[in-house]
Amino acid sequence: MRDNVDRLLEQWKAERPDIDPTPMGVVGRISRASRLLERKLRDHFASHDLQPGEFDILATLRRSGHPYRLTAGGLVEASMVTSGAITNRIDRLAAKDLVTRETDPENRRSVLITLTDRGRRLVDDLVVDHVDHETRLLTALSPSEQEHLAELLRKLLASLGDVSPEQTSVPPHP
Repeated sequence: MRDNVDRLLEQWKAERPDIDPTPMGVVGRISRASRLLERKLRDHFASHDLQPGEFDILATLRRSGHPYRLTAGGLVEASMVTSGAITNRIDRLAAKDLVTRETDPENRRSVLITLTDRGRRLVDDLVVDHVDHETRLLTALSPSEQEHLAELLRKLLASLGDVSPEQTSVPPHP
């Protein structure tokens, strides 16, 4: 089976036989897969009147546990959303009555974002649908291939500096 990247690699091999374009194939395929998956996820969330970043905020609040509340800064740290995008997304979610925003009584400079009951019901229903959708998107890969791909991507991401916060601390010397 061939994909669009194969054609590009062949062109590079013909035009520049002195270089090995293999890394371009890996990075190109990851980039293309990312764009295609993002488009399919964006369309899926749009059918639920949400954007992917809005779903991520709702999901982050939900998985944070009861009372489903985080500071705006904590939300940035715990989500896959950048700080620059948080304010607009929270505004849209608040307008839809899916989250509330209030000043933290313990730290007046901090804002607490809380999942509303309506927001919790929506994310609880939507996360099941989201996982089913992602399962369908990955049907070309067997479960063992999916697991192997996840391991390889985890290794790549860690090598690029994307590690969980608990792994960034320096272990004590014996």
